[in-house]
Amino acid sequence: MNYPSIFNDVVGPVMRGPSSSHCAASLRIARICHDLMGGRISSIEIDFDPAGSLATTHKDQGSDMGLFGGFLGWEAHDERLVDSEMHLRGAGISYTIRIIELENKHPNAYQITLTNPWESHRVVAISTGGGMIEVVEIDGAKVSLAGDRFMTLVYADLPDQVMNYLDQAGDWDSLEVLSGTSKMVLLTAQAPIDPILREELSQIEGVKMIKEIRPVLPVLSSKNTRVPFITVEEMFAYNEDKNLPLWELAVRYESMRGNISEEEVLAKMDDIRIILKNAVETGLKGTKFQDRILGPQSVKFKSLMEEKKLVNGDVLNRIIMYVSAIMEVKSSMGVIVAAPTAGSCGAMPGAVLGVSDSLGLSDEETVKALMIAGLIGVFIAAHSTFAAEVGGCQAECGSGATMAAAAIVHLAGGTLNQSISAASMALQSSLGMICDPIGNRVEAPCLNRNVMAASNALSCANMALADYDHLIPLDQVIETMYEVGKSIPNTLRCTNLGGLSITKAAKEIEKKLESKQFFKSC
Repeated sequence: MNYPSIFNDVVGPVMRGPSSSHCAASLRIARICHDLMGGRISSIEIDFDPAGSLATTHKDQGSDMGLFGGFLGWEAHDERLVDSEMHLRGAGISYTIRIIELENKHPNAYQITLTNPWESHRVVAISTGGGMIEVVEIDGAKVSLAGDRFMTLVYADLPDQVMNYLDQAGDWDSLEVLSGTSKMVLLTAQAPIDPILREELSQIEGVKMIKEIRPVLPVLSSKNTRVPFITVEEMFAYNEDKNLPLWELAVRYESMRGNISEEEVLAKMDDIRIILKNAVETGLKGTKFQDRILGPQSVKFKSLMEEKKLVNGDVLNRIIMYVSAIMEVKSSMGVIVAAPTAGSCGAMPGAVLGVSDSLGLSDEETVKALMIAGLIGVFIAAHSTFAAEVGGCQAECGSGATMAAAAIVHLAGGTLNQSISAASMALQSSLGMICDPIGNRVEAPCLNRNVMAASNALSCANMALADYDHLIPLDQVIETMYEVGKSIPNTLRCTNLGGLSITKAAKEIEKKLESKQFFKSC
């Protein structure tokens, strides 16, 4: 069963770049490749399937940038990411990118072959949305790894001997023999393998090499991972005799899921709040970046709002301003939080911070609202997707609106039932949204749709506070969103092959951006 973490899957990662599915996910995949090679890489071959999203978007939406940073062992928020290709070449690492038929047909599939003078390895992995990943193959052996544990790979001629030794040496999360192009034993655990044990392993007959791979996610998982509920229906049943507010249920879920204290959960979310607040402030000062379509539009919006030259709507206008500021920081390679994705990073945070500031609420209340948003996102992550490549923009901006609607109800003093009602209505209003970035950038119409998502959240929150009947339970709407996403044509799921992406104006913008890049590289 998939038990998402609020900080792994929903409100995170903290990152730079236009797309979490492309930038943060590719970086995490490449970080695993970096560790598999012990940081010693000479050449890399990167393969994408022609029918997938990455074949047409890998360069412009940041997959290449993320990969190069990950191969160098960087974090997703490293300030050097924009120049990662230069640093990769400076490290003496060569690469080639091929568009070829892959066995794995996931739209976000990466097949990576890494070599140095001593060894060669191949990794197949997929980006599953919001910066999350799954490694599905290592050196021909089928695996399912999310990067949420310490992994040790022991390459050995006699893997059964290694298995027997390890089985007696400790209690691991998992221990299995893999059979691919090499024989391996895979061990996963909550901590790195003990150096003494590693040395003893290296002495076992037939052991060729030992690879240690660090986690790439902030909250670890274990074989005993437990959660109090994983659907809204289960949450209501769990809470029947407890009568906990929604934010406390969110804290309890994440505490149990990550085996961390409730105080630590709230502290982590407060750190996120500060990053989000800084993004708003940075955006409103004005941002600059060469490879972008839109300028810093939130600056003028702020000026006109303060001069009372916009149509009156104080809370909504503040939300629009905050959403725009965060999106502009993303588009200028500033630090943002994928919440739930980078492409939709403005909707939920802009709405929650905008309402909180408009109502003059405390930081503590904002943190509680963000926890609520995170829990709603958990239900979506567990039973649907955040990836536009899989589900269209309904999976990104639609999810952001759903999360924000529930959080806004809390900020307004509403009930748990009203929060869930608001979330259901917001997602119902988002079904069928396509993903068709202009100029092959995650910038427009993404900004408009983030603003629309935040506006949708505010409207549905007020409707729920007035006890509008949402009719369809949120669990069922989430399931419907996933089914609708599968029916959206591939050309309208972040491939740059349909919708606004292929209008005459969009293609002209794309040519201008390509010309800028050409002259920059000369």
